Amino acid sequence: MGRMLYRSTVAALGLMAGVLGPTQWATAQEYRPAFRPDQLKGPPAGRPNEVLVLGTQHLSEMPDTFEPALLDPLLDRLAGWRPEAIAIERVSGLQCDALRRYPSRYAASVKDYCYDPSAAGLATGLDVHAANAEAERLLAAWPSAPSAAQRRNLAAVFLAAGEPVSALVQWLRLPAEERREGDGLNAELVASLNRMKDLRNEDSLIAAPLAARLGLDRLWSVDDHSADSPGPADQEAYEAAIMQAWDNPATKARIEEDKQLQAGLSQPDGLMAMYRAVNAPQTAELAYQSDFGAAFTEPSTQGFGRAYLGYWETRNLRMVANIRDVLGQHPGSRLLAIVGASHKGYYEAYLNQMHDVQLVDANTLLR
Repeated sequence: MGRMLYRSTVAALGLMAGVLGPTQWATAQEYRPAFRPDQLKGPPAGRPNEVLVLGTQHLSEMPDTFEPALLDPLLDRLAGWRPEAIAIERVSGLQCDALRRYPSRYAASVKDYCYDPSAAGLATGLDVHAANAEAERLLAAWPSAPSAAQRRNLAAVFLAAGEPVSALVQWLRLPAEERREGDGLNAELVASLNRMKDLRNEDSLIAAPLAARLGLDRLWSVDDHSADSPGPADQEAYEAAIMQAWDNPATKARIEEDKQLQAGLSQPDGLMAMYRAVNAPQTAELAYQSDFGAAFTEPSTQGFGRAYLGYWETRNLRMVANIRDVLGQHPGSRLLAIVGASHKGYYEAYLNQMHDVQLVDANTLLR
């Protein structure tokens, strides 16, 4: 949250209200472009691209009353929709490799968000770029009934590529007796895959099992942290300004709702009630009022809130661009995007601007 680029252009934008007179500022606000991409949606030649955005609370932050078995009704509904691609909130191995090359800006981001592929690289002899190329090569000629050895090898390649959740998909598609060393997987990598399958997060408990159940061979890592930075020089003042902006009635309402939803997890349908709530139409507006909208209007002369908002919008735009890239490579796809609930409104708003994207209402699926 505190790590974003504090550009001089942001400061310049903060001065714009003082540069423009009231009439000029009002005119700038009233202008609307005539070109509306959201109104130009084909129809395409062939199947449309369909995207269902599933907002989620991060399962790693759930209380002890949460048990993975509670997810079964959700997994059944998602499997019934039959997505052909699944996008997850994880930074790709290729972007993590790029971030590692700029430690003065991204060291904390790499520590927090990036899988370390070095052990897999030693085991396979592949660096991140070579491993990504090898994974693409293997998948381009992937047989309809691959052998266990081929799956183990692809899992090892995905680990070296910095794509551990795609490696987990291959691991889960193996019969239990074939989940062993060999074909690029040594004891250390096998242990890491076994640990990963039991992690309490949405990648390990929703995305990878669902992909394996549907017969998919990979996931798509679409998170983006290239807008991160160490933050402004006066970090203490920045954090104080943001925390003050967040101290508002909408934040209190969100906290209270979360408490009630988590308290109901042990009830029949409790987890599904949580997913219905976090994907409800009004949730995105409440998230905006409590967080990003509050930051937008916080009054610091340094424009701390507007810098934070710029980081947030940039991150979501780049995440959505990564999804659009996947759809462009595979036209006519049905894609499930699993993402933290605060992203959902931005995902859908930005995806809706794309000509060749038809959004699917998650609420219908979750009923």
